[in-house]
Amino acid sequence: MKKQANVGGQAVIEGVMMRGSKGLATAIRKPNNEIEVQFEDKKPLTKKNKVFSLPIIRGFISLLDSLIIGIKSLNYSASFFEEEGELSKFDKWFEGIFKDKTNDIIMGFSLILSLGFSVLLFFLLPTYTASAFKFLNVQNTLVLNIIEGIIRVGIFILYIYLISKMEDIKRVFQYHGAEHKTIFCYENGEELTPENAMKYKRFHPRCGTNFMFLVMIVSIIVFSLTGWNSVIERTIYRIVLLPVISGLTYEIIRWMGKSDSKLSKILAYPGLSLQKLTTREPDLSQLEVAIKALKVAEGLEIVFQEDEGTIEML
Repeated sequence: MKKQANVGGQAVIEGVMMRGSKGLATAIRKPNNEIEVQFEDKKPLTKKNKVFSLPIIRGFISLLDSLIIGIKSLNYSASFFEEEGELSKFDKWFEGIFKDKTNDIIMGFSLILSLGFSVLLFFLLPTYTASAFKFLNVQNTLVLNIIEGIIRVGIFILYIYLISKMEDIKRVFQYHGAEHKTIFCYENGEELTPENAMKYKRFHPRCGTNFMFLVMIVSIIVFSLTGWNSVIERTIYRIVLLPVISGLTYEIIRWMGKSDSKLSKILAYPGLSLQKLTTREPDLSQLEVAIKALKVAEGLEIVFQEDEGTIEML
């Protein structure tokens, strides 16, 4: 029997982060082959303020929340595989200035850098490139925005394809597949075992890949309403309207996750197809890690904190 489960997650380095009804859980397969789980009793930002939970607004807030949590989870997973050694002069200087706020400052910088890179690569570069078509006597605003959208989607697909060829990323994509299979197994009410989870597909309609692809499509429609004026004006519109586009896309993803209609399946198809690149078939050990994360996030297993940064299973 299929259950409604509001569980989401993210693949990290040799592990999976899951967000469930009880909080956040990040499970990591350490170099010694043990699984370590970090748990945080953390509520989504959309549940901390009524305004943040309003339609459209909640989509942009959820995006920011996911980016912050994602970067934090990645940093946590990376800490298990960092080589110990003497800090550089810059690291010592940096920690000397910010002290216990060092990690927060680095995370904030990483967030700004990630957002800036995404806006530059997937929004500003396509609009500048599409401007060249005006010299070919293409004057129709809708046509220019469609061309821009095609360029944006092309860059996105090329970017995913290129990073999918990196060996380290392949491992992350396997954990991405493990995350999806585990959530499917849980949603279908089956006992959470690696063998049961392995039977399910690795393509999920609520995946961030679907979200990113739909952002590209929604942006074509929204940007078409703003005209095709100067490059500066278009740049401003593309930055200012990002919260609206992400909010609209979030509502579409929510509907797709609950609907079995033909329209939802048509809209989901391109994103599901892209998951052939962003996910890989996991092995049983990777599924075991994803299951640990989900069980803790949903309160099916209890954890206790032995000391700061170390959490062990009861």
